[in-house]
This record gives sequence, structure tokens and C-alpha cells, in this order.
Amino acid sequence: MNFLSHFYFDRETTNYYHTLGTVLPDLLKNADKTINLHPEKLQSNDPEITDLIAGWQKHLDVDRYFHSSHFFTTRASELRQLLTPAVHGSPVKTFFLGHIALELMLDNLLITTNRVSSNDFYEHLAACKNDVIEEFLNFSGLANTDQFFRFYENFKRSRYLETYSETQQIAYALRRICMRVWANPFTPEHEGKMNAVLVAYRDELYPSFMTIFDLIEYKLEHPTS
Repeated sequence: MNFLSHFYFDRETTNYYHTLGTVLPDLLKNADKTINLHPEKLQSNDPEITDLIAGWQKHLDVDRYFHSSHFFTTRASELRQLLTPAVHGSPVKTFFLGHIALELMLDNLLITTNRVSSNDFYEHLAACKNDVIEEFLNFSGLANTDQFFRFYENFKRSRYLETYSETQQIAYALRRICMRVWANPFTPEHEGKMNAVLVAYRDELYPSFMTIFDLIEYKLEHPTS
């Protein structure tokens, strides 16, 4: 799941380090895809570090429930099939495209139905101190945090998640993500065709999209069921 979808499950908490922990795995991956940390295996006596670890573990749990669900398998496959002709000639792997497009669409639906606020999300991040984050990253095994903090400060400053409220911007967000792997993922024609597919699919998904959040919430509350 993407940033705001993870935030959905902790949107009412005032434990900001826990909130940050729920999105830190993706923030680190976006900053440097070679970073590979496993703080969920560690224990700390520092309450803020413990909160970050708990949030990190929740991120892993949410992603596991999401990616193993029938909803994800079915919807990502449908999007892949619809997007394949729209991006004909692009180097982007369509299974990747269907997966990411679905996650971005869920963020869009959460914002546009007022189930989460991107402003609240950024306020949670702003409440966390960088020295605590650095201590957590060092504790987790990341000695050099410079690249992460360059990305992280830009992430907070740009507030680009706010653009997810505009369905037409999903194709643009997809291009940004794909550019981390492929230098020139899409032509303007590709983006136009993708937008048409995504707008139509978003309308189809709208009536039932909350079923996946309800399912994950249930599994978080009943992990052994």
C-alpha cells in the first residue's frame, strides 16, 4: 500500500513516531532502493524508538494482508490488462504498473472521500524530530543517513501527496515512480491513454474500495483468525 493508505489505519493516533514508522519502509525505499533494514527484529528501551519499530512492524503486516488478498490479486490484474494497450511500446513492466496504479488509486479514493487528510499526514511527520529518526536509523544499521534525509526533507516540503486528490494526476505520479527504474517510461500519448483508463477504473472501484481497508483492519485486530 502507498503512504496515505498506511496512514488510514493510524489516522486518529497522536503517537506521531508510530505513524512515521508505518511509512518509513517506503520512505527509505524511495530514498535509496539499496537500503535493506530489519528493525522489526530489534528491541529498544527508548520509547520513541520502540514506537517507530512498532509502526514499522505494522507496515509489514498491512502490506502482507494487502498483497495476499483476493482484492489485490484481482484488481491489480484487471488494471494491468487495461493499461497494457495504453502503454504499448513503453519499457515499463505492466505487472508493476497494475500494482502501483492500484495503490495510488486507493490513496486518491481515501482523499476524495474525506477518509484521510494529507495535511494531517504531513503534520504527523512534522511533529517527529530528525535526531530521533537518525537515532532509529543508526540503531537499525544505517550508518550514513545523509541521502535519506535529503529525500525526506524534500518529501515533506513538496507535499506531492496532495496532488493525489486529482484523479488526472495519477498517471503523472505513476511516471514519477517509474522514472526511478526507467529513464523515459512514458510518452505524452501514453500518459493521455493511461489517464483515460485510470479515471474510468477509479469510478468502477469507488463503490467497493473500502472492502480492502475493512478486511485489513479486521486482520490487524484478529491476527490469528
